[in-house]
Amino acid sequence: MTHKAKLKWHCRRGMRELDLLLEGFLVDRYEALSAADRASLERLLDCRNEDLMAWLINGDSPKDEQLAGIVNQIRTRHL
Repeated sequence: MTHKAKLKWHCRRGMRELDLLLEGFLVDRYEALSAADRASLERLLDCRNEDLMAWLINGDSPKDEQLAGIVNQIRTRHL
């Protein structure tokens, strides 16, 4: 299994809204991300669904600057 395939599996959160946002971003933008943004995306995928919903759907921002950057990229691309 490739690294990107593993990340795609991590994008499956069991919540349709998150699944669509995260998988769509991975498919559309992963190759263009910098190494730092890729690392931030991986860290984001380790976060709890409740936090992801707050950040990606409800418009809250993570306190962590790097996570906030990748959250903003996902929001800008898909919302």
